[in-house]
Amino acid sequence: MKLFSANQLVPIKILSILLFLHCSSCHSLTTISTKQPIKDGDVLLSTGEVFALGFFTPSNNSKNRYVGIWYHNIPKQTVVWVANKDNPLSDSSGVFSINSHGNLVLKHTKNQNLNTIWSSNVSASTRIDIFAELLDSGNLVLRDSGGRGKVLWQSFDYPGDTILPFAKLGLDRKSGLNRILTSWKSLDDPSFGSATIRIDPTGYPQFFIYKNGRPFWRVGSWTGPG
Repeated sequence: MKLFSANQLVPIKILSILLFLHCSSCHSLTTISTKQPIKDGDVLLSTGEVFALGFFTPSNNSKNRYVGIWYHNIPKQTVVWVANKDNPLSDSSGVFSINSHGNLVLKHTKNQNLNTIWSSNVSASTRIDIFAELLDSGNLVLRDSGGRGKVLWQSFDYPGDTILPFAKLGLDRKSGLNRILTSWKSLDDPSFGSATIRIDPTGYPQFFIYKNGRPFWRVGSWTGPG
């Protein structure tokens, strides 16, 4: 299920084909670690090569660079998750890596300094055996191999405009995490748009679509299997 703005339905076939041909020659990786970052031009593939993670530009009307996840091996690039959606890079100097504290971070080199653009913001750790992998479900997971593969962070907990099979929406009452779908601002801009889909947990849970922060449509209360 993908939450589109009207402008997102505009086809960009030429750009998609060029992106597909470009990525077919990229340096493919299977994991990200403290010693193995992702640079612009590299691609992280899921085990079955269902999904890919790397740097992309939304359309030929934009020069901004983002880190995202998309379906692999199909001509029309379909992005399902974006890391730095509100903080794009203006060039190809980005590096997506794991820092010494065990966080996934996106940085760029500018004036010989590394500036953090985005971070997973997990609890600080000094372990060196932390790695990230992309699953065939489209979920990017950060794991601690010293903790028997314990998941420290996952992209499924921070959806964008797309809900994939096996992902969840709604409030996790234990952690307080509320998973919400949010539309892109436009075809060229994946930052937060005006439409959101969320579950209202009060009373009987029900799906709401909000437009500009106001209820626009609802499914109705969930009362259990019929």
